[in-house]
Amino acid sequence: MADTVLYEVTDGLATVTLNRPDAMNALNTEAKVALRESLRQAAADPAVRAVLLTATGRAFCVGQDLKEHIALLGEDSERGESRTMSTVREHYNPIVTALAEMPKPVVAGVNGVAAGAGAGFALAADYRVVADTASFNTSFAGVALTADSGVSWTLPRLVGHGRAADLLLFPRNVGAEEAYELGIANKIVPAAELAAEAEAVARRLAEGPTAAYAAIKESLAYAGGHGLAETLEKEDGLQTRAGASEDHHIAVAAFVKKEKPKYLGR
Repeated sequence: MADTVLYEVTDGLATVTLNRPDAMNALNTEAKVALRESLRQAAADPAVRAVLLTATGRAFCVGQDLKEHIALLGEDSERGESRTMSTVREHYNPIVTALAEMPKPVVAGVNGVAAGAGAGFALAADYRVVADTASFNTSFAGVALTADSGVSWTLPRLVGHGRAADLLLFPRNVGAEEAYELGIANKIVPAAELAAEAEAVARRLAEGPTAAYAAIKESLAYAGGHGLAETLEKEDGLQTRAGASEDHHIAVAAFVKKEKPKYLGR
């Protein structure tokens, strides 16, 4: 993978690290392609049982690299074309889909500001460990754009429609404490402890019942757009699948023996 995104797998945990610290991890084309491919690799690798998405430097990700964006807008004007916003289809949508639909849990270790698409990627994760110095900002309306990177889907599910509209129409920095109160942050830690704590949370998930976690992700996504009867039917099918997993049998046997289960992830 490109140096703009670092990728490492150890003991079932894939760590995907945005690595453009001098640019506050702004997303140029190279970084977007590397992130997309890293996440696809993690999703497809049966040895990966959880993913940690984090970043180097003082920012998590400030979204689109506006320097590159301005240059591309200029090229579009010269050619009479409009290719600049194809990045949503080519990069942002596949990245968010990989995060949200990956059949294994994703933890975002938010070390600093997460803005625009950077906020979108963090929101698409299943669990957010946030440094007490970090913040979130939708940013889009500030540059005369609408929401992308899944924010119009993830944000209202976390904070409600009204608050999501407020945060999108009037972009501002939402600090860690407010993010926790709104339901955006799952856990806040001192900045100096962010890396260790985010990894600890992700490793705990990597050691857990992966198939059950996948079913939980699927059930939550399904229930958001379906009624009770359909959701109950969905739960029935998912529970039947989970009940047939090796990890369920391991868990039951360990419970009877009063031991800690050692899951296999299948």
